[in-house]
Amino acid sequence: MTGERAGDYSCPRERAAPPEEPMQIVTSAYLEGNWGPVHDELDVPNLQVIGEIPRDLRGTFVRNGPNAQFAPIGRYHFFDGDGMIHAVRIEDGRASYRNRWVRTKGFQFEREAGRALWTGFAEPPNVAEPPHGMIYKNVANTAFALHGSQLYATWEGGPPHEIRLPALETVRMVDFDGRLDHPFTAHPKVDEVTGEMVFFGYTLWLPYIKYGVVGPDRRLDHYVQIPLDVPVMMHDFAITEHYSILLDLPYTFRMERMARGEVPLAFEKDRPSRFGILPRRGDASQVRWFELPACFIYHVWNAYEEGSRVVLLASRLAHTDVMGHSPEQAKRDYDGGRAWRFTFDLETGEAKEEQLDDAQADFTRIDDRLAGRKNRFGTAARFVPGADLPWIDGVVQYDFEKGRSDTHVFGKNRFGGEMVFAPREGATREDDGYVVGFVHDEGTGESEMIVLDAREIGRGPLARVRMPRRVPYGFHAAWVSA
Repeated sequence: MTGERAGDYSCPRERAAPPEEPMQIVTSAYLEGNWGPVHDELDVPNLQVIGEIPRDLRGTFVRNGPNAQFAPIGRYHFFDGDGMIHAVRIEDGRASYRNRWVRTKGFQFEREAGRALWTGFAEPPNVAEPPHGMIYKNVANTAFALHGSQLYATWEGGPPHEIRLPALETVRMVDFDGRLDHPFTAHPKVDEVTGEMVFFGYTLWLPYIKYGVVGPDRRLDHYVQIPLDVPVMMHDFAITEHYSILLDLPYTFRMERMARGEVPLAFEKDRPSRFGILPRRGDASQVRWFELPACFIYHVWNAYEEGSRVVLLASRLAHTDVMGHSPEQAKRDYDGGRAWRFTFDLETGEAKEEQLDDAQADFTRIDDRLAGRKNRFGTAARFVPGADLPWIDGVVQYDFEKGRSDTHVFGKNRFGGEMVFAPREGATREDDGYVVGFVHDEGTGESEMIVLDAREIGRGPLARVRMPRRVPYGFHAAWVSA
C-alpha cells in the first residue's frame, strides 16, 4: 500500500512531549493490556539484572512495533499503530533502556493536530480528500534492516526511515536519491559478503512488484518491474548467493470482490502457490516460476544453493486472513505456521515441499551473517495454538541439519515476541552466541529482556534484564553488535 510520498526530509531532533490527549476509546483487544500503547519516552541507565550478562555480549537489542499515538478513527487493526522502538544497550555486563517513537511525517502531522488523521488497515481510506495529500500514513512499525552502518525502520507500505543509534533518532525517510518510487518491503535481505541489500515492493491494487538491489555504496543501482497475474500480499522473500526467491502466494486482492460488497483481500485455496526464482540482478524475463499447493508464508528463515537446487526454509501456513473476517477464522490463522523445507531444481524444474516440525512457530530468525548462504540453525517464536490473540509462549531453536529442536518456554502467564541471535564477540561458529528478546509477565505486569545461550536455550536464561516499564507486544527485532 502506498503511504507517504517518497522524498528526503529531516524530522525534528528534539524530544517531543507526550500527547496532550490520552487514548480514551478502546475499539480493539490490541489497545488493551500489554497489547496497548505506552505514551512516554524513557532513558534509564543501569537496569537491574537477575543472573549475569555475558561479558562477550556487546551491542544493542532493538524491537519495533505498533504503538498508537491517538485514539483510532473507526476500527483499529494491529498493523495500524505508530512505530515505536524499544532498545536495550548491553556493555560490560550492564544494560540500559531507551524507547522512542519513529517520527514519520504522518506522526508529526497527527501530533500537531492532536488527534488521528488517517484511518487504518481495517477502514477505507479517505481517497477524496486525503490528509496532507497522503492516502496512507507510513507508520514505520514493522521491522529493521541493518545495511552497513545504517539502521532502517521498515514498513511494507512505504519507504524506510533511517534511525540513528544510540539515541534512536529518526533521521529521515529514505528514497535512495529519488529512485524509490514504490513501496519497500518490511523484510529486505542484506548480503554480508557482497554488502548488497535486496528488496521488493508491492501494492494491493497493482498486478506487479518492483524489485531492486542497493549496492554497498547505498545506491539503488538495479530496479525492475515484475508482472503478476493478480495483486497479492507478499510480506517476505529470500535470497541465495546468486538468486532471489519471490513468493506469489494465493492471498489475493480483487476489485470484483469489493464490487460485490465482499472484502477484496482473500485467500484462494484452489489457486497454486508460485515461487519465482531470478538472478539477483535479473529482470522479469529471467524469472522461473515453480508451482506448489496453496499456502501462505509470512516469514522465511533463509535460502541457499546446493548444486542445481535452491532450498528455502520457511514457516508455512495452510491459509491466512489478516483482515479477521471472524473470530473462528482468526483462531485458525493463529494455528498455522510450521517449519517447512521447499526445494526447487533449476535443471529439472521439479519443486518439492516437506514439513519439518509440528510446533506452531513463526517470526523466523537466523544468524543474519548467513543470509543467502547455507545455515544449520534457526530460531522461531512459538505461538499458542487456537488462541484468540497471537500469544507467544516460548522460543524454538531448530537444528535443520540434524532434524531436531530445543525449546525454552517462558513460564506461566509469561509471553513474548521475536527472539534474535546475537553473536558473541569474536564468534566464528554459527551458534556461537546468544538468543535475546522481550518477555512480559501477565501476572505482575512487568517486562524483561532475557539472554539465552544459543547452544542450549532449553537451560533457560543466563540473565534476565528487568525493564523499567512494561514493553508492549510488538513485531520484529534486531541485534546491532557494538
